[in-house]
Amino acid sequence: MNERLTHFREILRYVPRFRDRVFVIAVDGAVVEDDNFPNLLLDIALLRSLSIRVALVHGAAHQIKRYAQLIHITPSDLVGTGITDRETLNVAITAANRVTHEILEGLSANDLRAACPNAVVAHPAGILGGVDQLFTGKVERVDVPLLQTLLENDIVPVIPPVGIDGAGASYRLNSDAVAVEVAKALRAVKLVYLNTEGGVRDAKGVVRQMTVQEADNFLKKQRSEMSPEAVTKLTHAIRAGKEGVERIHIIDGREQEGLLGEVFSNEGIGTLVYANEYQAIRAAQKKDVRAVYSLIQQGVQNDELVKRTRAELEKIIGDYFVFEVDRNAVACAALHMYPEQNMAELASVFVDARYENQGIGAKLIHFSEEVARRRGIAKLFCLSTQAINYFVQKGGYKLGSPDDLPPPRREKYDQHGRRSQVLIKSMT
Repeated sequence: MNERLTHFREILRYVPRFRDRVFVIAVDGAVVEDDNFPNLLLDIALLRSLSIRVALVHGAAHQIKRYAQLIHITPSDLVGTGITDRETLNVAITAANRVTHEILEGLSANDLRAACPNAVVAHPAGILGGVDQLFTGKVERVDVPLLQTLLENDIVPVIPPVGIDGAGASYRLNSDAVAVEVAKALRAVKLVYLNTEGGVRDAKGVVRQMTVQEADNFLKKQRSEMSPEAVTKLTHAIRAGKEGVERIHIIDGREQEGLLGEVFSNEGIGTLVYANEYQAIRAAQKKDVRAVYSLIQQGVQNDELVKRTRAELEKIIGDYFVFEVDRNAVACAALHMYPEQNMAELASVFVDARYENQGIGAKLIHFSEEVARRRGIAKLFCLSTQAINYFVQKGGYKLGSPDDLPPPRREKYDQHGRRSQVLIKSMT
């Protein structure tokens, strides 16, 4: 019960930011047939109840493959990026219509109104590398007024991977590319790809978050090690980020509560590719007392930090900096000044366990040191019981003694009796 309450509170924190904004959710055809799909529809119903507007784009590669087998043909292309011959186009239209209908059925079962509009205008991909792509198309434009009319009237648009040109001809489209164009056109705050592989992976597991530039570099270096599915998802996520979509999520659509866990929590469950400044260090304010106190309490439990009361913290909150992830404080550090000795103490460096090993602590330390330099501080010191090697080997600190401390700080040091190691660093 407590876990559910915590999850609900976390959702409520995001609601004011997303109310009346648009999420574009791109669902692979294989996800639509998974046992978890009804749960996804419930999640979408929850988004709509929170006044978040949702547009659904779906793929159909899974269904195309199956239908092609039934009628004993070999499709020329499954995902809308290669050549599409007439037989494959016909199968694609049949498969897409079936998936669209299944989604409409599911949304109706959750008391959501939905419609499949002819909002994607396409044109033929043409001749590429001397080869005619036949009925493979590209998105020419998105009928924004049509989609906005649906959204404003609480109707969920369900958009298939088939586009129509001005003459009424149909073309097979790549659903990932359609999702990017729809997200751009509707100025969506989030584009969510739901697949059956989950987030982008490296040797250590799922990569939780990347800037667009980091994702671009990752793709260049790791493309040969990635599955075709992962390549196309990351390629389109990068393009969406470069062309104005702020947040692009790649997650496993088969995971229960995966959609809510990704968009309504700091850490998420898949990969987030972000276009704007998602992480930032800033000076703490009175409103941050609760968050900083919670972080310090975690450090106290691990015997990493000295206990502080909330009243004590309120008096010195101006000495603190917080590291934000999606506007939530996940780490802190303090810089306590001793102007008479022209010294400052780096203190209370702590990172929430969910964000360890991401370099956040190092960023806070470097930031605090730069602040000390700008203030003309000659010498920085810190006290540590567990991170001594880090400060010496990576931080450039030297071992000191209690005699190196400013008199007011030496008095507190003796009172606490923790016998922490004193570490010193010259700022000149």
